[in-house]
Amino acid sequence: MTQLPDALALAAAIKAGSLSAVTVLEATLADIADRNPALNCFTAVTAERARSHAQTIDSAISLGEDPGPLAGVPFAVKNLFDVEGITTVAGAKLNQGNPPAAQDATVVTHLQQAGAVLVGALNMDEYAYGFVTINAHYGTTPNPHDPTRMSGGSSGGSAAAIAAGLVPFTLGSDTNGSIRVPASLCGVYGLKPTYGRLSRAGAFLFSSSLDHVGPLARSLPDLATIYDIMQGPDLIDPACTQRPPELVAPSLAQGIEGLRIAQLGGHFERGMEPLVRDVLAEVLQALSVSEVVEFPETHRARAAAYIITACEGSQLHLDRLRQSPMEFDPATRDRFLAGAMIPSAWYVQAQRLRRWYRDRVREIFQHYDVLIAPTTPCVAPPLDQTTLEIDGETYPLRPHLGFYTQPLSFIGLPVLSIPIHRPGNLPVGIQLIAAPYQEVKLFRVAAWLEGKGMVRR
Repeated sequence: MTQLPDALALAAAIKAGSLSAVTVLEATLADIADRNPALNCFTAVTAERARSHAQTIDSAISLGEDPGPLAGVPFAVKNLFDVEGITTVAGAKLNQGNPPAAQDATVVTHLQQAGAVLVGALNMDEYAYGFVTINAHYGTTPNPHDPTRMSGGSSGGSAAAIAAGLVPFTLGSDTNGSIRVPASLCGVYGLKPTYGRLSRAGAFLFSSSLDHVGPLARSLPDLATIYDIMQGPDLIDPACTQRPPELVAPSLAQGIEGLRIAQLGGHFERGMEPLVRDVLAEVLQALSVSEVVEFPETHRARAAAYIITACEGSQLHLDRLRQSPMEFDPATRDRFLAGAMIPSAWYVQAQRLRRWYRDRVREIFQHYDVLIAPTTPCVAPPLDQTTLEIDGETYPLRPHLGFYTQPLSFIGLPVLSIPIHRPGNLPVGIQLIAAPYQEVKLFRVAAWLEGKGMVRR
């Protein structure tokens, strides 16, 4: 796998004049053209738009102007983000006939204003309903570490493009783990911020009360900078917080002194492969973590999350299901049809449990700052694997890749998946979890672990 430099190093070289934005872009486009047929990360490449932007950046630098902290850095977005001039397909055949987007998604605009150059849109599970990026319409995105294995999903193209070295960072979305699962399987950083922390305006929603957007990156400083750039209120998205930005990049050197850290047990200790268990123990030992805490009734919270996801997703697509059911990916269609038949009383009860669960977890965060858990129960499974064994019982693979991620999305907690890649093994992801709007604490712990040599990519 080839590797571009990390985003901040690349931007520094472009601003210093040792590289030009146009040169970097042309190399990136050539690499995508050469390698994407096998990787299947990109569903659209925005070459002409990118060339125009790269030329603007080089012109600004030649005039002594600062084009921003991400000057000339190529990036790509999951194909559910609006990109002006191209159709937002969200992994679906049914969306191909929609008109092109009239403007960019808010977070895309923020990144471009910081100098980043958008090079295309990335493959995903249809309508973001999946954990595998095996798409009946746009094909499978395999894992760059081993093309016989899964990249994860639904932001599989977003994680695989970074792991393959095509771009240094991407954007994804996370409803029940769709940033963190592929970040774990592909060995990159993935951040699901607090619900509402980043604007979703211009992102094709799946489940409105669960959807988050966030960045994936190879480098932690890159991830922190990208997240900081995207923060800020947005009146176009009613779910976006009006809180001012709370920057995380300045916290990377602060260390972990004063942070109360514990292992998240119970449900989050069940079912993991031996390698995942070993890596988790290694991280806990490095942090001198001895306490274990448990979220109550997590299995019920996960069941309630299934109900809310299925109900909200099916309602969003109800007209399409009635008019063109055979145009859906069969795996997506069947789950949406099942969701459409869930009694409304179940949805109401699931929301009640959600509030109860949120309040119990809030009490736990009165005593702890960061909790540690695995991201996925296993490393990247083979592409043809359909089941997963958890504590001696066999379960369907696709939904259970989110075994550890879904209960955290359910109540909108900020979570950072960090990559740990032992030589000779596939990557393992570990989740760092905090109370709402406490992303700074996650980045402090991640930076400390990286400084101790624990995070290996």
